[in-house]
Parts: sequence; C-alpha cells; structure tokens
Amino acid sequence: MTASNFLIAERTDNSFAALPAEFYTRVQPQPLTDPWLVHANPDAAALLGLSPDDLATPEFLAVFSGARGFPGSDPLAAVYSGHQFGVWAGQLGDGRALLLGEVVGPQGRWEVQLKGSGRTPYSRMGDGKAVLRSSVREYLASEAMHGLGIATTRALALTASDEPVIREAIETAAVVTRLAPSFVRFGSFEHWASAGRPDLLRTLADYVIDRFYPECRPAPAGEPDAAEGPYRRLLAAVVRRTAELMADWQAVGFCHGVMNTDNMSILGLTLDYGPYGFMDGFDAHHICNHTDAGGRYAWDAQPAVGHWNLYRLAGALLPLLGGEDAARAALDGYEAAFLGRFHRNMAAKLGLLEWTDADAELLASLLTVMHHNRADFTLAFRRLAAVEREPRPQAGSVRETFEDLFADRDAAGRWLNDYRARLARQAEPDAARAARMNRVNPLYVLRNHLAELAIRAARQRDPSEIDRLLGLLRDPYTERPGSEAYAALPPDWAGSLEVSCSS
Repeated sequence: MTASNFLIAERTDNSFAALPAEFYTRVQPQPLTDPWLVHANPDAAALLGLSPDDLATPEFLAVFSGARGFPGSDPLAAVYSGHQFGVWAGQLGDGRALLLGEVVGPQGRWEVQLKGSGRTPYSRMGDGKAVLRSSVREYLASEAMHGLGIATTRALALTASDEPVIREAIETAAVVTRLAPSFVRFGSFEHWASAGRPDLLRTLADYVIDRFYPECRPAPAGEPDAAEGPYRRLLAAVVRRTAELMADWQAVGFCHGVMNTDNMSILGLTLDYGPYGFMDGFDAHHICNHTDAGGRYAWDAQPAVGHWNLYRLAGALLPLLGGEDAARAALDGYEAAFLGRFHRNMAAKLGLLEWTDADAELLASLLTVMHHNRADFTLAFRRLAAVEREPRPQAGSVRETFEDLFADRDAAGRWLNDYRARLARQAEPDAARAARMNRVNPLYVLRNHLAELAIRAARQRDPSEIDRLLGLLRDPYTERPGSEAYAALPPDWAGSLEVSCSS
C-alpha cells in the first residue's frame, strides 16, 4: 500500500501497537471501489491539525477510504471479548474496524480508526463492511453528542462506494473514520481475564493508567502505597466516569441500544453508535433497538446496566485488586456518582439554582405525566423555560406552550402549579432563569427521522442534509431562523422507523 505525504505524517504514533502482539492482528484495510467523499468534518479535522483545504484533497479521500496509509500508520485490529445482552460471548474483536494509528494533534493524541474497512480475523461470520445507512447515523450521532457536551468518540470523515453490501436488503458500502484517545473497552480486560493471562491483564491496565489515568498511579497524600493501589484507583475512576456518562445520557433522552461490555469505553466515552435513538414522545421504558425484544437496554434500564457492566469489569480486574472487598468498594461509588451528576443535570434543566431532596418528587411527577401523555422529551424541557412564575393570560398568542405537548392539559397544568411554587422559592427573574435553561435544554437533537432524511439524500450523493444537521447539532441550544422544521415534532411517518443491530 503506497504511503501518502499526508500532512499528519510527522506527528504520528501508535502506542497501542507497542503492546505485545497478542493484543491485535495487523491487517491492511480493504479499500472501497471508486470511492467518493460524502462528508468531512472540519471540527474533528482540527483535532488532528488538518486544515479545511486538506479535506478536499485526493489524498484525504484515499487515506480515509482505505486505499492508502500515511507514514507512521500501522493498521491493526484489536482483540477483546465481552458480554452481549447479558450473556458471555467469548472472544470478539474489531470485526470491521481498523486502527490506522495515533496522531499528535493540537489538543492531544487521537487514535484514528476506519470502520467498515473489510474483514479481520475477528469478523466471525461478518463481511467486515459497513453500509451507508449506519455510517451516516454514526457520523452524525457522535458529533451530536459532542455538541451536547457528552463524552463521545468523534467523526472525521464519511466515504462511500456503490459496491453492494448485503444486510436485510442490498445496500451500498461506506467507511466512517472515527477518533478517540483510545478504543479500549471493558471487554478488552474481560478477554485477558477469561484467557487466564494475568500478565497481559496487568500490561493492559498499566498501559491505560500510564496513558490515560496517570493520576491513579501515585497514592493520594497521606495514604500508604500498595501494589494494588493504582488498579483500585483505576477501577474507581472508571466507575465514576461511567456513572456520569449514564446520567448525561438520561438527561437528554438518549438510548444507546447495545450496551454490551464490548461497547463500553474504559474512558467513559459514548462508543459504537448502532441502534441508538433520541426519544421523541417520552416513554420511560423506551426501547430504541428493534432487536432488543426483552428491553434489556431500555432508557430506564441504562443506569442499572452501566452498573452491571462495571461489575463485569471489576470481576476481570480482580487478579490486580487484591480481593473482592476492593472491587466492592469501588463499585459502591457508582450510585452516588450517578445521582450527583443526574441531579445536577436535572436541576439545570428545570431551572433550579440548587437541587433539594424534595425536587426528586417534582421531577418524578413530571416524568410520570410526560410518560402517560407521551409528551415530546426534548420540547417539554425546552418549553419550560418560557413558563413564568406568575402566569399571565397571553391574549391572541400563537406561541406553542408546554401544555400543548400534553393530551391531558389539566394534568400538565397541575404539575405546572407545583413547578411555579418551587420557582417561587428562588429569587431570580424569569428572564435570567430562561436564559440559563436554554443553555442546557437543546432545541435540536438528532431525531431518527432527521437522520433518515440525511441518509436518503446521501444515497443520492447529496450531502446537504448532513451538512445542515451538523451545523445545527454543533450548537443545539441556539435557535436558528429558517430551521423550524428541525426543531418541530416528528412527522407521522417517523413512528414507523425502526433501528436494529444491523443499523
């Protein structure tokens, strides 16, 4: 494979490739046939030190469609294992993803990974390909989450080809390039624990600590040092990051869809966007993955599943922790970390200056009335900003209100009475509160029907919807005139859309 003179060439590394050979298999990507650039993301490119002009070069297309490498790249597929839908699945691995290398950018180090670049030794019965449909969804979702301030992988580029790929129907191939400081997963640790290789388990833990959690290496001041200390502190740090990620997902009505341990990032990032969804009408038991018939990964189950997955990680790390008591001590921090972050998030969404114990009942009653009425999750919180402490008649007003989202307007009104009573206990003008709320309650989210419209346009080689959506989702809180359709309730046909593990 011919190396390019890509501008990142002198700033490349691949620290993961320096691990022992058991951690991966070196594989060259399978290039797309007659590729075309669907979209390139200048925000993500800047993380690598690439300019907007670089994105329009033939070299950029060649590298990120799998046709060329760049000096310092060392393509490899990582091995890992995991629990899938609560069942031990054994060895898994990068079945359709390749790590090209690690780039030292202006804001740190970023691993560059192609997803959909062909078969690897871990593909099992798969073809190693990705289709345009799922690739558009991942490309948009990772940037939407970043715009919401939620920890996530990033998306650099989306390339496509007319070559056929068989899923439920015949679709066309695509490759999405994604970035992260690391793609190490919970399942990466489970793999070495299940293989009975405590030496490689320790090697991986040391790599993660030294590279990404250096604060876990020394003992805190006043505490005795111990060989197990860094690993205990690592587990506690991952517990905290994961708990906070779950709280952030809940606060925006996001459902991951496949929270298997091999899809859980050791850095607390949102990883592997497949059958995800941002809720439209609120259903506390919403299942976004059509394949998840039992609802294991429903919206209200996500915090508990996050905890369950951390138990699997703690079990894998036991040989390094010095006993089960240390694992339990770390895991016991999950609930407080989750609730602390969740309450801060929800206090901000409700416009409360501080969270009190009594506010839990106020929030629960809101979610209950939203659930019974299937009120739109995003718009319900957004419209709360316009609620005044002292209701005044709005003669002739055509403004859409909070109550308009509820079939049972009386139930919504009764809750608003309680809400206004709560607001009366804090001395803040309505306008100041509204401004705060509009900075945390998005107007634009990546609803399934918006992603579907972008997919349909991309199939016609029209990237305009992707570009328009990215422009809105980079700052989802600021209202943009002319974009009313992107903040509206979903059309009737959106209810028929389904996403599954093939998405």
